[in-house]
Formats: sequence, C-alpha cells, structure tokens
Amino acid sequence: MAHQLEMINGEAQMAYRKSQGLPWHGLGVPVEDDMTPQEMMVAAGLDWSVEKVDTFIRYKGDNIATGQQALVRSSDGKILTQVGPGWNPVQNAEAFEFFADFVSKGDMIMDTAGSLNDGRIVWALADVQDSFSLFGGDEVKGYLLFSNPHQYGKAIDVKFVMERVVCNNTLTVALAESGQPAVRVNHRSVFDADRVKELLGLSHRKVETFKEAAEFLGSKQYGQKDLEKYFGNIFGESTKEGKTLSPTAERGVQIVETQPGAEFRKGSFWQMFNAVTYMADHELGRSTDSRMNSAWFGANAKRKVDALNLAVEMAEAA
Repeated sequence: MAHQLEMINGEAQMAYRKSQGLPWHGLGVPVEDDMTPQEMMVAAGLDWSVEKVDTFIRYKGDNIATGQQALVRSSDGKILTQVGPGWNPVQNAEAFEFFADFVSKGDMIMDTAGSLNDGRIVWALADVQDSFSLFGGDEVKGYLLFSNPHQYGKAIDVKFVMERVVCNNTLTVALAESGQPAVRVNHRSVFDADRVKELLGLSHRKVETFKEAAEFLGSKQYGQKDLEKYFGNIFGESTKEGKTLSPTAERGVQIVETQPGAEFRKGSFWQMFNAVTYMADHELGRSTDSRMNSAWFGANAKRKVDALNLAVEMAEAA
C-alpha cells in the first residue's frame, strides 16, 4: 500500500499513544500518556525547522532571481514547496508549543502526531479528556487537531474533532451556526497562538453542543424518502436512466442498518449521519491514510460538516 504518511529510511514519521492501541496501519513510534508536546514532536520525527531560500534560474550563463522562495527542511534539505516573499512559515516547535499549557495543566493528553505528503502536512492531535455516552453505550470522545502545512495554498487549521469509539469514525462539531469551533490561519499573517486560543474559546461547551445535536438526531426517525434525499444530496444522484442515486449514495443506503454501531438508535437520523462518517473514514479513497487525510483536512472533512448540517435540518422538518 502506498502511504501518504511520510516514510524516511523505512520508518513512519509518526508517534501514537500506545495505551489507545495501534493507529490505522500499525506504523509509528508508541509513546506513553505523559509525553510533553515537545517530546511527542521528537518521537514523531518532527524536530526539524523550515527556512525560506531565494530561488534562481540559470539563463544564458547567469543566475536570475525568480522572485519566489523555496521552503527548505533543515533535516535533509528537502524542498517542500515554493512560496512568495510574504508567506510566513510556522515552525513545528510553535505548533506543538500551542498544546504546552493545556498538557501541563492536565487538560489534554497528546495522542498522535506525524507528517503526511512527504512532510508537507504536519499534524498534532490531543485528547481533550471529555467524552459522553449516548443511547446506552454509544461513546464519543473529543480531540483537538492542529494541522501545520508546509505547502503553498494550505492554511493552518485548528479544530475540534470527535471520535465515535464503536467504529472509530471521526465526527465533526461544526453546526449550522456562527462561531464555529475551528480556526484557519493563512500564511500571509503571523501566527498568534494566544489569539487562536481566544477565537476557539477552548471549553467543554463545544463537546456539550455536539452532544445535544447527537441526542436530537437520535430522537428523530427517518423514512425511505429521507434516505434517498439525504444520500443523494451528500453523494450525488445517478446520471444513468432508471437510477436515482449514484453508486456511492446507494452504498450509503445499503449500510445504514449494517454499519458498526447501527444498533444504537436504529432508524434515526443519528444512524443515517454516521453512515456518511463511516464511509468517509473506512471506505472512500485509495488507502487508509489517504482516507484519514481527506477526513481531517480534505474533501471528506467538508462532506462531514455538510452531512451533519443536513441531518439536523431534515430532522427538524421530520
């Protein structure tokens, strides 16, 4: 399997909390629960910095400045991306320092960290030690995810994610309201960790908000027309004559009652929403880590937000 997880000299650039079990492909360095953010960064092989270096072209024997700069990694001289003069890199040390106060006070535990796409995306995930149980045993845990891309066109992203333990689905806490529990910072501005924490409003209220939404979805039952409308909106309609739904949408309808965790609130909008999260995390994409990349940072991250918002909207109308 081709990994999007970065491999250097045959070793995965990732660390994971061994008390929580192996990660999605069993690679990486196992660490203890008491790791500091800085120790986690070193264990994951992320204790390197980046530097902007002017680039030139060779033309008729002369070196001519391009006006662009290369972002070069200190550990091996690898060029990660091409950027303009106004692009401000955030060092990995700054990203991990973001968690330092929370970890030292016991509010969070570092969970995983690593790099994807040959070092172009660095992430750190912390357990916020807040969880809840729904419907007699459907456990959901909260995490804070910090992605630090060393790639032109990608923004720093700090957000809450939830995990449905029964199936390891990563959920979203973004609802159709203002003040989302996520902050994106582009590289045209200087990263201000204190300001990001202020904007996030780090608090257990975020987890409570998601719990209320989940309980509401579990209290409402869908009909067959709801299923077709929902999955048609999320995954698209068919272009073939006589077919209503795309093959992916049809797959969603098929697994609603058979997905892991389907025994919790059968026939509810919660069950319907989690068919989308299960497919995004475990079925869509070419490999397990490409699915994780998309589910956290790519197209499927947005799909999950859309799926939650649509589920709430349809449940309110049911």
